[in-house]
Amino acid sequence: MDYDRYDRVRAVQWRGDHLRLLDQRLLPQEERWIECRDASAVTQAIKDLAVRGAPAIGIAAAWGVALAAQQCGSLDAALAQLRAARPTAVNLMWALDRMKARIAAGADAQTLEREAQAIQDEDLAANRHMGSLGAALIAPGSGVLTHCNTGSLATAGFGTALGVIRAGVAQGRIARVFAGETRPWQQGARLTMYELVRDGIPAQLIADSAASHLMKSGAVQWVIVGADRIAANGDTANKIGTYQLAIAAKHHGVKFMVAAPSSTVDMATASGEHIEIELRDPAELLAVGGRRVVVEGAEAWNPVFDVTPSDLIDAIVTERGVIERPTEAAMRAMFGA
Repeated sequence: MDYDRYDRVRAVQWRGDHLRLLDQRLLPQEERWIECRDASAVTQAIKDLAVRGAPAIGIAAAWGVALAAQQCGSLDAALAQLRAARPTAVNLMWALDRMKARIAAGADAQTLEREAQAIQDEDLAANRHMGSLGAALIAPGSGVLTHCNTGSLATAGFGTALGVIRAGVAQGRIARVFAGETRPWQQGARLTMYELVRDGIPAQLIADSAASHLMKSGAVQWVIVGADRIAANGDTANKIGTYQLAIAAKHHGVKFMVAAPSSTVDMATASGEHIEIELRDPAELLAVGGRRVVVEGAEAWNPVFDVTPSDLIDAIVTERGVIERPTEAAMRAMFGA
């Protein structure tokens, strides 16, 4: 795998005394970095979607705790405010629980910095392994459709679903890549296409509403998405619009893959019915690029995630292995109680 070609973006960068985040709200027009010097700044960056993607959120939060320790601030307060930044992505809670366990064991600032770095390094290694596992499921010459952004921007590097696509393209298994635009923040249009073009991977952007028509044409054999939380029965929360893609895929005989690190698996949540779905400001849906396009007085409903039932998923790919046609029993066999 030529990682120098397919793994060049690093959106979360530790600089010893501050955290540097690539502001993903401005891409692709502008590459501007935010320098976070305390846990409050990291929390705000997560809330504002300057950093986004479940693994990247968890990594950034871990560095937020390390910053609080450096400054001899209240670690309990830092943990609490970071935990409240966004509710759906379990990686945030997982990373903070891991840092909290180190604190409880008496870790000093240097130890917490090493733990945050380990979280980041482990995510990169997991993504690269997932890429190989997921690509092996795809027949040579296939077309794939992805949703939202699941690449280096959303992780420590390489990506989850986009990592599978990168590996599949490198191996000659994937011949065609399509990306849905992903309203209202247009992560597919702004971010996924940004990464694919940088990597030199031929890809086409489609309107979200064109997905079923694309599947009907026979151009797509797999839908490959990431996840923000995977429940104990295999139900999966991901960016709004994922559920309808899974329904369309089932109808058209297209396979559906979820690629996510094991830190996204939440065995304490029995099913998707128990996953909290984040509702964001309706104004995000009433505007494009910050400019209102809907008539004044109109209202909107803006859930940013939905849940895909496990019976619509053909494969869940994590660094621990592949679960085909996920069930609660298969999930427990791999991830425990």
